[in-house]
Amino acid sequence: MCKQNAAFILAFLLIASATPVSAQTPTPPAGPIYIVQAGDTLWDIAVRFNVSVTDIQAINNMSTQDIFVGNELIIPGLEELSGTLITKPVPFGETLLSLSRQYRMDPATLRKLNHIVSPTQLYAGFGLIVLEQDNQTTWTTRASLGQGETLLELAVKGGSDPWTIAQINGLAGPYAGLPGDILYLPSSNSTTGPTGLAAAIVSATVDPLPLTQGATVQVKVTTSQSITLGGLLVDHPLHFFPAEDGSQVALQGVHAMTEPGLYPLRIDVILPDGSTQSFEQMVLIQDANFKQDPVLIVDQETIDPAVTEPENELLLSYTSVVNPEKYWDGTFLLPVDTQYCLRSFYGNRRSYNNSDYIYFHTGVDYGVCSETRPLDIYSPAAGVVVFSGPLTVRGNATIIDHGHGVYSGIWHQEESYVAVDDRVEAGQLIGKIGATGRVTGPHLHWELWVNGIQVNPLQWLDESFPH
Repeated sequence: MCKQNAAFILAFLLIASATPVSAQTPTPPAGPIYIVQAGDTLWDIAVRFNVSVTDIQAINNMSTQDIFVGNELIIPGLEELSGTLITKPVPFGETLLSLSRQYRMDPATLRKLNHIVSPTQLYAGFGLIVLEQDNQTTWTTRASLGQGETLLELAVKGGSDPWTIAQINGLAGPYAGLPGDILYLPSSNSTTGPTGLAAAIVSATVDPLPLTQGATVQVKVTTSQSITLGGLLVDHPLHFFPAEDGSQVALQGVHAMTEPGLYPLRIDVILPDGSTQSFEQMVLIQDANFKQDPVLIVDQETIDPAVTEPENELLLSYTSVVNPEKYWDGTFLLPVDTQYCLRSFYGNRRSYNNSDYIYFHTGVDYGVCSETRPLDIYSPAAGVVVFSGPLTVRGNATIIDHGHGVYSGIWHQEESYVAVDDRVEAGQLIGKIGATGRVTGPHLHWELWVNGIQVNPLQWLDESFPH
């Protein structure tokens, strides 16, 4: 009997040992997925998420640092999270709280993903890393909780209930809303509604974001009532004018020599009762990477501060005036024949008589490329002539007021065909190209001023302001 049992056990063990064992599928590493975008490097991604390149390689079983657009990478150190990590620009007017509600993320998680230690880091245009879940409902309709208004009253107006509103906005309960709180509603799919801005402002957009040296910036504000707007960009006051769509628009130039970095953008609201509201957020001004022109040898008098400073002050006395009337319409026109050569671009850094490169080119230069070309100069847009006469640096000069703080400067003319107070139309013949003032040869220098700052005129040939 014992021998039989032993034989049975032995046979069972032999059979068991011959039966293949199923291989266990390894558990995939935990953590959110980042989809590689154009221009990404593994080093950039590591810096963005505050991890090491080695750790990204290890968790993704990578033998090299080669990555390609569309690759999915697990980000280490975030094992408690799941979903897809994407980057979204922060619009002007948003706060950490409004962004956390918009992307349905806990503020602490949003701070951790973006290494936010100060509210100033959430500047307009900041590339915010957010976590996107599969099949996640996106709420886009927002409302502000009024003074004395309950969540129940807001829910009735929005076609919802206070418990749902509390849940999707991360409130402790239906009684946790505070006056002025910006809340998402699970109702119609509208992209309009209040933000972190002053309550009287329905929306505010800044274009472009981020800002660039020499650019013209448009600040467009829609309000819930008839109010007066003001504000500040860098150190220049904003002047708002009504637009055709009912909004108010301010145009402002960014100086070409502004140091790249963060600067304040503030919108001020004056209500009919005289009370005021303000919202301020930092915006990024980027380096435009202007080139250097070759050293220019000119008459020493034309770079003497005793001559140049009074002339600059004279120009500012004209171009700093903000005319409430707008004369131009649409994009600006080229002020010369289309066959002219563009000799020097706006913003180029300049050296005169072997000085340091402390100057910049305040406009664009159109040179004479052929003896057969006409020397005609045309008005780039409709306006009123506010100055016409000889200057030491600019030569025979014409300044045209296009309205709303926008001016054209037409320099170095051989002859001007217009006088002060003349009304000119877009494309009208106004002068003849010459070589007067600080020049090294005959050309037209055209510059454009926007609220007291010289900007790149070429932007106005491509874009219509306001838009």
